[in-house]
Amino acid sequence: MSRSGRLPFTSRSVGAPRRRRSVTTAAPTRVPPENGVCVATAGEVVAVIPARGGSKGVSRKNLRDVGGVPLIVRAIRSAQASALVDRVVVTTDDAEIAAVARTAGADVIARPAELASDESSSEAALLHALDELEARDIPTRTLVFVQATSPFIDPRSIDEGIRAVHDGADVVFSAVETHAFLWRESREGAAGVNHDHRVRPRRQDREAQLRETGAFYVMRADGFRRYRYRFFGTVRLVLVDELHAVEIDSLSELAAASALAVLVDAPTGRPARIDVDAVVTDFDGVHTDDRVHVAEDGHEFVTANRSDGMGVRLLREAGVPVLILSTEANPVVAARGRKLRVEVRQGLDDKAAALTEWVAGRGLSLDRVAYLGNDVNDLACLALVGWPIAVADAHPLVRSAARVVLTRRGGHGAVRELAELAMPTEKGTP
Repeated sequence: MSRSGRLPFTSRSVGAPRRRRSVTTAAPTRVPPENGVCVATAGEVVAVIPARGGSKGVSRKNLRDVGGVPLIVRAIRSAQASALVDRVVVTTDDAEIAAVARTAGADVIARPAELASDESSSEAALLHALDELEARDIPTRTLVFVQATSPFIDPRSIDEGIRAVHDGADVVFSAVETHAFLWRESREGAAGVNHDHRVRPRRQDREAQLRETGAFYVMRADGFRRYRYRFFGTVRLVLVDELHAVEIDSLSELAAASALAVLVDAPTGRPARIDVDAVVTDFDGVHTDDRVHVAEDGHEFVTANRSDGMGVRLLREAGVPVLILSTEANPVVAARGRKLRVEVRQGLDDKAAALTEWVAGRGLSLDRVAYLGNDVNDLACLALVGWPIAVADAHPLVRSAARVVLTRRGGHGAVRELAELAMPTEKGTP
Protein backbone atom coordinates (compact mmCIF):
# COMPACT_ATOMS: atom_id res chain seq x y z
CA MET A 1 0.00 0.00 0.00
CA SER A 2 1.23 3.51 -0.76
CA ARG A 3 2.27 5.94 1.96
CA SER A 4 -0.99 7.84 1.56
CA GLY A 5 -2.83 4.64 2.38
CA ARG A 6 -1.27 4.23 5.80
CA LEU A 7 -3.10 5.12 8.92
CA PRO A 8 -1.79 8.26 10.63
CA PHE A 9 0.96 7.79 13.17
CA THR A 10 0.48 9.71 16.40
CA SER A 11 2.45 10.17 19.58
CA ARG A 12 0.37 7.86 21.75
CA SER A 13 0.18 4.25 22.87
CA VAL A 14 -2.50 1.97 24.30
CA GLY A 15 -3.33 -1.71 24.31
CA ALA A 16 -4.93 -3.45 21.34
CA PRO A 17 -8.73 -3.40 21.18
CA ARG A 18 -10.71 -6.49 21.98
CA ARG A 19 -11.39 -9.01 19.24
CA ARG A 20 -14.47 -8.28 17.14
CA ARG A 21 -17.18 -10.80 16.38
CA SER A 22 -19.92 -10.99 13.79
CA VAL A 23 -23.58 -11.24 14.81
CA THR A 24 -26.39 -12.49 12.56
CA THR A 25 -29.70 -10.61 12.69
CA ALA A 26 -31.41 -12.74 10.05
CA ALA A 27 -31.24 -16.32 8.89
CA PRO A 28 -28.19 -16.88 6.69
CA THR A 29 -30.29 -18.28 3.82
CA ARG A 30 -29.70 -16.22 0.69
CA VAL A 31 -32.65 -14.24 -0.64
CA PRO A 32 -33.54 -15.82 -4.01
CA PRO A 33 -33.06 -13.64 -7.11
CA GLU A 34 -36.80 -13.64 -7.75
CA ASN A 35 -37.27 -11.95 -4.37
CA GLY A 36 -35.16 -9.04 -5.45
CA VAL A 37 -31.48 -9.77 -4.89
CA CYS A 38 -29.22 -10.68 -7.78
CA VAL A 39 -25.79 -11.85 -6.66
CA ALA A 40 -22.91 -10.17 -8.45
CA THR A 41 -19.68 -12.13 -8.70
CA ALA A 42 -17.46 -9.68 -10.58
CA GLY A 43 -16.28 -6.16 -9.88
CA GLU A 44 -14.37 -4.21 -7.27
CA VAL A 45 -14.89 -3.67 -3.57
CA VAL A 46 -15.35 0.10 -3.47
CA ALA A 47 -15.49 2.24 -0.35
CA VAL A 48 -17.55 5.39 -0.94
CA ILE A 49 -17.39 8.29 1.53
CA PRO A 50 -20.05 10.98 1.05
CA ALA A 51 -18.75 14.33 2.33
CA ARG A 52 -20.81 17.48 1.87
CA GLY A 53 -19.27 20.90 2.33
CA GLY A 54 -22.23 22.07 4.37
CA SER A 55 -23.25 20.82 7.80
CA LYS A 56 -25.93 21.94 10.22
CA GLY A 57 -24.53 20.79 13.55
CA VAL A 58 -20.82 21.52 13.05
CA SER A 59 -19.65 23.97 10.40
CA ARG A 60 -17.29 22.39 7.84
CA LYS A 61 -17.49 19.21 9.86
CA ASN A 62 -15.79 16.89 7.39
CA LEU A 63 -12.62 19.01 7.50
CA ARG A 64 -12.55 19.37 11.29
CA ASP A 65 -9.57 17.82 13.05
CA VAL A 66 -9.62 14.96 15.52
CA GLY A 67 -6.17 14.21 16.88
CA GLY A 68 -4.59 16.49 14.28
CA VAL A 69 -6.16 14.70 11.30
CA PRO A 70 -9.22 15.93 9.36
CA LEU A 71 -12.28 13.69 9.66
CA ILE A 72 -12.40 13.05 5.93
CA VAL A 73 -8.76 11.90 5.96
CA ARG A 74 -9.44 9.58 8.89
CA ALA A 75 -12.25 7.92 6.94
CA ILE A 76 -10.08 7.61 3.83
CA ARG A 77 -7.18 6.08 5.73
CA SER A 78 -9.38 3.58 7.54
CA ALA A 79 -10.79 2.41 4.20
CA GLN A 80 -7.34 2.34 2.59
CA ALA A 81 -6.01 0.24 5.46
CA SER A 82 -8.66 -2.42 4.79
CA ALA A 83 -7.12 -5.53 3.28
CA LEU A 84 -10.17 -6.11 1.07
CA VAL A 85 -11.09 -2.65 -0.26
CA ASP A 86 -9.90 -2.13 -3.84
CA ARG A 87 -10.75 1.54 -4.26
CA VAL A 88 -11.62 4.49 -2.01
CA VAL A 89 -13.89 7.19 -3.43
CA VAL A 90 -15.03 10.48 -1.91
CA THR A 91 -18.18 12.04 -3.37
CA THR A 92 -18.38 15.73 -2.53
CA ASP A 93 -19.69 19.08 -3.69
CA ASP A 94 -16.84 20.96 -2.01
CA ALA A 95 -13.55 21.92 -3.71
CA GLU A 96 -11.50 21.95 -0.50
CA ILE A 97 -12.76 18.53 0.59
CA ALA A 98 -11.97 17.23 -2.91
CA ALA A 99 -8.41 18.58 -2.73
CA VAL A 100 -7.80 17.09 0.72
CA ALA A 101 -9.26 13.75 -0.39
CA ARG A 102 -7.05 13.58 -3.49
CA THR A 103 -3.96 14.40 -1.41
CA ALA A 104 -4.90 11.55 0.93
CA GLY A 105 -5.04 9.19 -2.05
CA ALA A 106 -8.78 8.87 -2.69
CA ASP A 107 -10.58 9.10 -6.00
CA VAL A 108 -13.07 11.98 -6.14
CA ILE A 109 -16.52 12.18 -7.68
CA ALA A 110 -18.16 15.59 -8.10
CA ARG A 111 -21.44 15.46 -6.22
CA PRO A 112 -24.24 17.53 -7.84
CA ALA A 113 -25.65 20.39 -5.74
CA GLU A 114 -29.11 18.84 -5.79
CA LEU A 115 -27.67 15.78 -4.02
CA ALA A 116 -25.78 17.82 -1.42
CA SER A 117 -28.53 19.74 0.38
CA ASP A 118 -29.61 19.22 4.00
CA GLU A 119 -32.56 17.22 2.68
CA SER A 120 -30.49 14.96 0.40
CA SER A 121 -30.11 11.33 1.42
CA SER A 122 -26.87 9.41 1.64
CA GLU A 123 -28.47 6.76 -0.56
CA ALA A 124 -28.90 9.29 -3.39
CA ALA A 125 -25.21 10.22 -3.21
CA LEU A 126 -24.17 6.56 -3.18
CA LEU A 127 -26.33 5.69 -6.17
CA HIS A 128 -24.89 8.65 -8.08
CA ALA A 129 -21.36 7.51 -7.21
CA LEU A 130 -22.08 3.99 -8.47
CA ASP A 131 -23.43 5.41 -11.72
CA GLU A 132 -20.32 7.57 -12.14
CA LEU A 133 -18.04 4.61 -11.49
CA GLU A 134 -19.95 2.53 -14.04
CA ALA A 135 -19.56 5.36 -16.57
CA ARG A 136 -15.80 5.14 -15.97
CA ASP A 137 -15.90 1.38 -16.66
CA ILE A 138 -15.33 0.56 -12.99
CA PRO A 139 -17.74 -2.26 -12.03
CA THR A 140 -18.64 -2.45 -8.33
CA ARG A 141 -19.35 -5.79 -6.76
CA THR A 142 -19.41 -4.71 -3.12
CA LEU A 143 -20.19 -1.22 -1.83
CA VAL A 144 -18.68 -0.09 1.47
CA PHE A 145 -20.48 3.03 2.65
CA VAL A 146 -18.17 4.84 5.10
CA GLN A 147 -19.15 7.92 7.09
CA ALA A 148 -16.52 10.53 7.93
CA THR A 149 -18.46 11.47 11.05
CA SER A 150 -17.08 8.30 12.68
CA PRO A 151 -13.41 9.13 13.41
CA PHE A 152 -12.19 5.82 14.83
CA ILE A 153 -13.17 3.13 12.32
CA ASP A 154 -11.13 -0.04 12.69
CA PRO A 155 -10.14 -1.38 9.23
CA ARG A 156 -10.37 -4.92 10.57
CA SER A 157 -14.06 -4.39 11.26
CA ILE A 158 -14.56 -3.22 7.67
CA ASP A 159 -12.83 -6.39 6.47
CA GLU A 160 -15.06 -8.50 8.70
CA GLY A 161 -18.12 -6.88 7.15
CA ILE A 162 -16.84 -7.44 3.61
CA ARG A 163 -16.14 -11.12 4.32
CA ALA A 164 -19.66 -11.54 5.70
CA VAL A 165 -21.15 -10.12 2.51
CA HIS A 166 -18.93 -12.30 0.36
CA ASP A 167 -20.03 -15.28 2.46
CA GLY A 168 -23.72 -14.69 1.74
CA ALA A 169 -25.09 -11.65 3.57
CA ASP A 170 -26.64 -8.83 1.56
CA VAL A 171 -25.90 -6.08 4.07
CA VAL A 172 -23.58 -5.81 7.06
CA PHE A 173 -23.35 -2.78 9.34
CA SER A 174 -21.36 -1.78 12.41
CA ALA A 175 -23.03 -1.94 15.81
CA VAL A 176 -22.12 -1.71 19.48
CA GLU A 177 -23.61 -3.45 22.49
CA THR A 178 -25.66 -1.33 24.86
CA HIS A 179 -27.43 -1.94 28.17
CA ALA A 180 -28.92 1.55 28.23
CA PHE A 181 -32.42 2.09 29.60
CA LEU A 182 -34.32 4.10 27.00
CA TRP A 183 -37.36 6.25 27.81
CA ARG A 184 -40.08 8.10 25.96
CA GLU A 185 -41.88 11.12 27.39
CA SER A 186 -45.50 12.00 26.63
CA ARG A 187 -48.24 14.09 28.20
CA GLU A 188 -49.07 11.16 30.44
CA GLY A 189 -45.50 11.00 31.71
CA ALA A 190 -42.32 9.04 31.00
CA ALA A 191 -42.36 5.34 30.20
CA GLY A 192 -39.69 2.77 29.42
CA VAL A 193 -39.08 1.96 25.76
CA ASN A 194 -36.79 -1.07 25.83
CA HIS A 195 -37.65 -2.19 29.36
CA ASP A 196 -40.44 -2.46 31.88
CA HIS A 197 -39.73 0.52 34.09
CA ARG A 198 -41.51 -1.15 36.99
CA VAL A 199 -38.71 -3.71 37.12
CA ARG A 200 -35.05 -2.73 37.51
CA PRO A 201 -32.82 -5.77 36.74
CA ARG A 202 -29.08 -5.69 37.25
CA ARG A 203 -26.95 -4.96 34.19
CA GLN A 204 -25.58 -8.49 34.10
CA ASP A 205 -29.12 -9.86 34.13
CA ARG A 206 -30.22 -7.87 31.08
CA GLU A 207 -29.64 -9.07 27.54
CA ALA A 208 -27.50 -6.61 25.60
CA GLN A 209 -29.17 -4.70 22.80
CA LEU A 210 -27.36 -3.52 19.68
CA ARG A 211 -27.00 0.09 18.59
CA GLU A 212 -26.19 1.01 15.00
CA THR A 213 -23.01 3.13 15.03
CA GLY A 214 -23.35 4.67 11.55
CA ALA A 215 -19.64 4.12 10.87
CA PHE A 216 -19.92 1.77 7.88
CA TYR A 217 -22.35 -0.34 5.88
CA VAL A 218 -21.21 -3.09 3.50
CA MET A 219 -23.69 -4.00 0.76
CA ARG A 220 -24.02 -6.03 -2.37
CA ALA A 221 -23.90 -3.26 -4.95
CA ASP A 222 -26.49 -4.83 -7.26
CA GLY A 223 -28.97 -5.29 -4.43
CA PHE A 224 -28.49 -1.72 -3.26
CA ARG A 225 -29.06 -0.38 -6.76
CA ARG A 226 -32.24 -2.42 -7.03
CA TYR A 227 -33.74 -1.53 -3.66
CA ARG A 228 -32.21 1.97 -3.37
CA TYR A 229 -31.91 1.84 0.41
CA ARG A 230 -29.25 0.40 2.67
CA PHE A 231 -31.12 -2.48 4.36
CA PHE A 232 -32.38 -5.32 2.18
CA GLY A 233 -32.28 -9.09 2.07
CA THR A 234 -30.16 -10.80 4.70
CA VAL A 235 -28.81 -8.27 7.18
CA ARG A 236 -25.96 -8.98 9.58
CA LEU A 237 -23.79 -6.82 11.77
CA VAL A 238 -20.26 -6.53 13.08
CA LEU A 239 -19.83 -5.67 16.73
CA VAL A 240 -17.23 -2.96 17.33
CA ASP A 241 -15.56 -1.64 20.45
CA GLU A 242 -17.27 1.29 22.18
CA LEU A 243 -14.25 3.49 21.46
CA HIS A 244 -14.70 2.79 17.75
CA ALA A 245 -18.43 3.60 17.88
CA VAL A 246 -18.03 7.36 18.36
CA GLU A 247 -20.10 9.50 16.00
CA ILE A 248 -19.79 13.28 15.63
CA ASP A 249 -22.86 15.44 15.07
CA SER A 250 -22.22 18.28 17.52
CA LEU A 251 -19.39 20.47 18.81
CA SER A 252 -19.46 18.69 22.15
CA GLU A 253 -19.06 15.32 20.42
CA LEU A 254 -16.20 16.77 18.36
CA ALA A 255 -14.46 17.92 21.55
CA ALA A 256 -14.99 14.53 23.18
CA ALA A 257 -13.58 12.71 20.14
CA SER A 258 -10.51 14.94 20.15
CA ALA A 259 -9.89 14.02 23.78
CA LEU A 260 -10.43 10.31 23.05
CA ALA A 261 -7.96 10.38 20.16
CA VAL A 262 -5.16 10.10 22.72
CA LEU A 263 -6.43 6.63 23.57
CA VAL A 264 -7.95 5.39 20.34
CA ASP A 265 -5.31 6.41 17.82
CA ALA A 266 -2.56 4.48 19.54
CA PRO A 267 -3.40 1.09 17.93
CA THR A 268 -2.61 2.67 14.55
CA GLY A 269 0.96 2.64 15.82
CA ARG A 270 3.35 5.46 16.57
CA PRO A 271 6.86 4.33 15.66
CA ALA A 272 9.27 4.30 18.58
CA ARG A 273 11.70 5.94 16.19
CA ILE A 274 12.01 6.66 12.50
CA ASP A 275 15.08 5.33 10.74
CA VAL A 276 16.38 8.23 8.65
CA ASP A 277 19.72 9.56 7.49
CA ALA A 278 18.80 13.26 7.46
CA VAL A 279 16.16 15.71 8.73
CA VAL A 280 14.96 18.64 6.62
CA THR A 281 12.52 21.24 7.89
CA ASP A 282 10.64 24.30 6.77
CA PHE A 283 11.22 27.41 8.89
CA ASP A 284 8.11 29.57 9.34
CA GLY A 285 5.41 27.61 11.11
CA VAL A 286 7.87 24.87 12.07
CA HIS A 287 10.71 26.53 13.98
CA THR A 288 8.32 29.42 14.68
CA ASP A 289 4.61 29.66 15.46
CA ASP A 290 4.08 31.25 12.01
CA ARG A 291 3.56 34.72 13.47
CA VAL A 292 5.74 37.75 12.78
CA HIS A 293 6.28 40.83 14.95
CA VAL A 294 6.81 44.04 13.00
CA ALA A 295 8.58 47.04 14.53
CA GLU A 296 7.81 50.66 13.66
CA ASP A 297 10.81 50.80 11.33
CA GLY A 298 9.59 47.71 9.45
CA HIS A 299 12.02 45.22 10.96
CA GLU A 300 10.47 41.78 11.49
CA PHE A 301 10.98 39.52 14.49
CA VAL A 302 9.97 35.93 15.13
CA THR A 303 9.96 33.74 18.23
CA ALA A 304 11.91 30.48 18.39
CA ASN A 305 11.69 27.67 20.91
CA ARG A 306 14.75 26.66 22.96
CA SER A 307 13.48 23.09 23.18
CA ASP A 308 13.54 22.92 19.38
CA GLY A 309 17.08 24.24 19.46
CA MET A 310 18.09 21.43 21.80
CA GLY A 311 16.46 18.92 19.47
CA VAL A 312 18.54 20.19 16.54
CA ARG A 313 21.67 20.05 18.68
CA LEU A 314 20.97 16.43 19.64
CA LEU A 315 20.55 15.48 16.00
CA ARG A 316 23.71 17.29 14.99
CA GLU A 317 25.76 15.67 17.77
CA ALA A 318 24.38 12.27 16.80
CA GLY A 319 25.64 12.78 13.26
CA VAL A 320 22.22 13.31 11.66
CA PRO A 321 22.50 16.20 9.16
CA VAL A 322 19.83 18.89 9.41
CA LEU A 323 18.79 21.33 6.67
CA ILE A 324 16.39 24.27 6.88
CA LEU A 325 14.59 25.14 3.63
CA SER A 326 12.62 28.36 3.28
CA THR A 327 11.03 30.53 0.63
CA GLU A 328 11.49 33.43 3.04
CA ALA A 329 14.35 35.83 2.23
CA ASN A 330 14.39 37.49 5.65
CA PRO A 331 17.87 37.30 7.26
CA VAL A 332 16.32 35.96 10.47
CA VAL A 333 16.25 32.51 8.85
CA ALA A 334 20.00 32.51 8.23
CA ALA A 335 20.60 33.93 11.70
CA ARG A 336 18.69 31.08 13.31
CA GLY A 337 20.58 28.57 11.19
CA ARG A 338 23.91 29.99 12.33
CA LYS A 339 22.73 29.80 15.93
CA LEU A 340 21.76 26.16 15.46
CA ARG A 341 24.92 25.46 13.41
CA VAL A 342 22.96 23.86 10.55
CA GLU A 343 22.80 24.52 6.83
CA VAL A 344 20.13 26.89 5.51
CA ARG A 345 18.84 27.42 2.00
CA GLN A 346 16.39 30.30 1.78
CA GLY A 347 14.72 32.63 -0.68
CA LEU A 348 13.80 29.57 -2.74
CA ASP A 349 11.30 29.47 -5.56
CA ASP A 350 11.46 25.68 -5.78
CA LYS A 351 12.00 23.96 -2.43
CA ALA A 352 11.59 20.50 -3.92
CA ALA A 353 14.44 21.07 -6.38
CA ALA A 354 16.66 22.41 -3.59
CA LEU A 355 15.85 19.38 -1.44
CA THR A 356 16.61 16.95 -4.25
CA GLU A 357 19.92 18.67 -5.01
CA TRP A 358 20.99 18.72 -1.36
CA VAL A 359 20.16 15.05 -0.83
CA ALA A 360 22.00 14.02 -4.01
CA GLY A 361 25.00 16.13 -3.06
CA ARG A 362 25.32 14.24 0.21
CA GLY A 363 24.93 10.86 -1.48
CA LEU A 364 21.71 10.15 0.41
CA SER A 365 18.39 8.64 -0.64
CA LEU A 366 15.17 10.64 -0.45
CA ASP A 367 13.46 7.55 0.95
CA ARG A 368 15.64 7.90 4.05
CA VAL A 369 14.93 11.58 4.67
CA ALA A 370 12.37 13.09 7.04
CA TYR A 371 10.79 16.38 5.99
CA LEU A 372 8.83 18.47 8.50
CA GLY A 373 6.37 21.00 7.07
CA ASN A 374 3.28 22.99 7.92
CA ASP A 375 1.81 24.63 4.80
CA VAL A 376 0.88 23.92 1.20
CA ASN A 377 4.25 25.04 -0.17
CA ASP A 378 5.72 22.01 1.62
CA LEU A 379 3.58 19.48 -0.26
CA ALA A 380 6.08 18.91 -3.07
CA CYS A 381 8.85 18.15 -0.57
CA LEU A 382 6.58 15.91 1.49
CA ALA A 383 5.80 13.89 -1.63
CA LEU A 384 9.49 13.25 -2.29
CA VAL A 385 10.69 11.85 1.02
CA GLY A 386 10.23 8.56 2.83
CA TRP A 387 9.05 10.26 6.02
CA PRO A 388 6.69 13.20 5.32
CA ILE A 389 5.85 14.74 8.70
CA ALA A 390 3.47 17.53 9.73
CA VAL A 391 3.31 19.75 12.78
CA ALA A 392 0.10 19.43 14.78
CA ASP A 393 -1.37 22.70 13.48
CA ALA A 394 -0.42 22.17 9.82
CA HIS A 395 -2.75 22.90 6.91
CA PRO A 396 -5.26 20.05 6.28
CA LEU A 397 -3.60 19.18 2.96
CA VAL A 398 -0.27 18.83 4.72
CA ARG A 399 -1.69 16.64 7.48
CA SER A 400 -3.36 14.44 4.89
CA ALA A 401 -0.05 14.03 3.04
CA ALA A 402 1.92 13.24 6.20
CA ARG A 403 3.00 9.83 7.35
CA VAL A 404 3.35 11.20 10.89
CA VAL A 405 1.34 14.01 12.43
CA LEU A 406 3.15 15.32 15.49
CA THR A 407 1.37 16.25 18.71
CA ARG A 408 3.18 19.59 19.06
CA ARG A 409 2.55 22.76 17.10
CA GLY A 410 5.08 24.73 15.09
CA GLY A 411 7.24 26.88 17.36
CA HIS A 412 6.05 24.88 20.37
CA GLY A 413 8.38 21.87 20.40
CA ALA A 414 7.53 20.18 17.09
CA VAL A 415 11.17 20.10 15.97
CA ARG A 416 12.20 18.60 19.31
CA GLU A 417 9.48 15.94 18.99
CA LEU A 418 10.77 15.02 15.54
CA ALA A 419 14.35 15.00 16.82
CA GLU A 420 13.40 12.46 19.48
CA LEU A 421 11.84 10.25 16.81
CA ALA A 422 14.80 10.53 14.44
CA MET A 423 17.51 10.12 17.06
CA PRO A 424 19.65 7.00 16.77
CA THR A 425 18.48 4.81 19.66
CA GLU A 426 21.63 5.00 21.72
CA LYS A 427 21.58 8.82 21.52
CA GLY A 428 17.93 9.32 22.45
CA THR A 429 16.77 11.17 25.51
CA PRO A 430 14.01 10.15 27.92
